[in-house]
Amino acid sequence: MRTVDLIQRKRDGAELTPEEIEFLVDGYTSGEIPDYQMSAFLMAVFYSGMTDREVSRLTECMLRSGETADLSAIPGIKVDKHSTGGVGDKTSLVVAPLAAAAGVVVPMMSGRALGHTGGTLDKLESIPGFRTDLSSDEFQRQLAELGLCFIGQTDQFAPADRKLYALRDVTGTVESIPLIASSIMSKKLAEGVDALVLDVKVGSGAFMKKQVDARRLAQTMVGIARPMDKKVQALITDMSQPLGYAVGNALEVMEASQTLQNAGPADLTKLCLELAARMIFLGKQAATLEEARLVAERHLVDGSAYKKFKDVVAAQGGNPQALDNFVLLPNATGAREIASPRAGYVSLIDAEDIGIAANMIGAGRDKKEDAIDPAVGIILEVKAGEKVEAGSILCRLYYTKEDRVEEAAEKVEDAFHISAQRPEERELILEVVG
Repeated sequence: MRTVDLIQRKRDGAELTPEEIEFLVDGYTSGEIPDYQMSAFLMAVFYSGMTDREVSRLTECMLRSGETADLSAIPGIKVDKHSTGGVGDKTSLVVAPLAAAAGVVVPMMSGRALGHTGGTLDKLESIPGFRTDLSSDEFQRQLAELGLCFIGQTDQFAPADRKLYALRDVTGTVESIPLIASSIMSKKLAEGVDALVLDVKVGSGAFMKKQVDARRLAQTMVGIARPMDKKVQALITDMSQPLGYAVGNALEVMEASQTLQNAGPADLTKLCLELAARMIFLGKQAATLEEARLVAERHLVDGSAYKKFKDVVAAQGGNPQALDNFVLLPNATGAREIASPRAGYVSLIDAEDIGIAANMIGAGRDKKEDAIDPAVGIILEVKAGEKVEAGSILCRLYYTKEDRVEEAAEKVEDAFHISAQRPEERELILEVVG
């Protein structure tokens, strides 16, 4: 079996056998297949796609390239939640405590920011002292005690995916639906979950720009899980404007804390309650989805989810007082206001432009080795559909270094579209798959 032959066949649209896919994954993971050949294969997949059978086999091979967590000693159904990435998406910080407070066991394996989308680990690590690099024993012990633990992907889980993801990032093949689906599902299945709730973002601030592509991605991931006897539900949600008002790590922690105290933005609260309800339902802590929605709302209103989050922060070395007293979080030293050039209605807030602008002042990273400034970011003062006056404040940029503030401010100004007519209201939750 020769790698070049497999590249050519996939380039020409042929379906590879399970054995051929295994040969490619094992060969690349072991170092026998070089980067330049795997790059060519990834680009062939990007253009020619993969069949369902190929995607399932690719996921299985990446899953088996490392260890699989055994959580069977911990009572309860294990349910995780995963978002495909967006701007201002701090839902994991709210949804996981809501589900855990209801009795669901939540092994939350999260990622870091890359490009214009934020990362849960970076947000959590803006809380002073918070650790995400827990050992396997620490992870399982906390999961047994609190029902919730936030960790990053380790070298032991799906190492083939780690190598392939890094290569996809530098070869322009990140947006491939088969590659996204196999990457997400290999990591999630490696953590030993019984069920999974997916938040598949679509719009300018998401990797999927079109709803038809988001639907295909959701269907592919649900299809991967089915033969492995895992229950998966996917929500396709709007990411045409940032979620909530805060974009930036410490700023998003503040907003998540407010949301857990039932004082958060309407869009963020609505989405978090629905995602948590589906985790509660799949975790069999409610007999129906409607009952699960009531359970999630109760744990938000009575403060038990907020207490759960504070307990988890303390258990992972963070200072829970920072969730009540925001001066204990990293704070920016400078602020820049962006005003509306004219009166009218906010017809659009381009989420991708906001995410890029936040990155310019240090909230994200363009390369994995880039450092993040946890204090900086953007706070929106309005949302799409709201009426504004000439000179009224649209948003504020919070920064600690001035070198790219002007460039970021111009990007933000471009993100806001003001029109004479009120735009049609766009649904937040567009579809359910699975």
